[in-house]
Amino acid sequence: MKQYIGEKASRFTESVIREMTRLAYEHGAINLAQGYPNFAAPQVVKDAACRAIQEDINQYAVTWGAPSFRRAVAGKYRRVYGWDVDPDVEVTVACGSTECMISTMLALVNPGEQVVVFEPFYENYGPDSIIAGATPIYVSLDSESDWALDFDVLERTIREACDRGRLRALILNSPNNPSGKVFNRDELSRIAELAVRYDFYVFTDEIYEHILYDGHVHLPMALFPGMQERTVTISALSKTFSVTGWRVGYTIAPGHLAGAIRKMHDFLTVGSPAPLQEAGVTALAMESDYYDQLARDYLERRDFLMDALVELGFRIWKPAGAYYIMADISGVTDKDDVAFASELVRDYGVAAVPGSSFYRPGRQQGDRLIRFAYCKTMDVLAEARRRLLRLRKRGGRSGNRPR
Repeated sequence: MKQYIGEKASRFTESVIREMTRLAYEHGAINLAQGYPNFAAPQVVKDAACRAIQEDINQYAVTWGAPSFRRAVAGKYRRVYGWDVDPDVEVTVACGSTECMISTMLALVNPGEQVVVFEPFYENYGPDSIIAGATPIYVSLDSESDWALDFDVLERTIREACDRGRLRALILNSPNNPSGKVFNRDELSRIAELAVRYDFYVFTDEIYEHILYDGHVHLPMALFPGMQERTVTISALSKTFSVTGWRVGYTIAPGHLAGAIRKMHDFLTVGSPAPLQEAGVTALAMESDYYDQLARDYLERRDFLMDALVELGFRIWKPAGAYYIMADISGVTDKDDVAFASELVRDYGVAAVPGSSFYRPGRQQGDRLIRFAYCKTMDVLAEARRRLLRLRKRGGRSGNRPR
């Protein structure tokens, strides 16, 4: 038989993040690459999952989500954001935010259309666009200005795509993976104005919405003027409740969009795990003090790892949200990001992600960057620091304080 590989699959690589996790296992390294916690989910949430299984909530839920969980999503958004969401019409439950995004792309973006992606970006967004038959067009955040967005460049990119009749959507991830940027009210308002003026969708990945520092706040794009009808909001239980393996995510979209997303979701995965949706009802009922403590715990981890990386000679950017640190390796090594990340996991027992995986192919900006995840207990972060201290023998230059 002639061996044939589809054209779409040939246009992107395997996940670099997940590859670094495989290398971490292979070398017995501390995994500061993939963003999953090494600590337990809240006991009350685990108990709810066990109870649901024992009560035989083990068969298919309604395809687009168990009614109880969809009501819990709506209740949480009303309580936290003052947003009235219709659980029967607007909420779709899928297998994690990853499936939420690809279901949305397949439902709302046509082959040949274009999608704006900010870089550095979470590595799934480019392949998601390609799988949907679309073309990602990139607008860079300025690392020299603390990941600022140049709105002149953004509008020019949008206008040129619209002139060709091809722009369909913009993907917005805030708090951002990998940079830790939190888009502020003015930035979100200006993006919203462009979306209304040029008539495109905004798909928002808000999975880190409760992991915020230094007074930063999360503002849902859908609540800006003119945006509810053109925004698909995506989030999940994974990061907030330390259950990345559960794969329970959801979209919030107006009915005319949600219906299309539900169809795509149905034929992709049928449904998200029923007992874990039931446990999600308990999770989403958590009061504000849970979210406050979550942010405080991550702040401690952030500050510890920032100080350690600066001590070791890295130049870093202080994250405003999420749980990643982007680090410039120029003060530590002359190698590029891929070679240095390979050396770290193999010779020092610490896995990180090469920065080039967060930029478009051929873009050199990521070649001097790597990303560390600090969603680990303090003892693990301390051990990672101890292992990395051996980098001092390389004679690297001293690091710079956070940007």
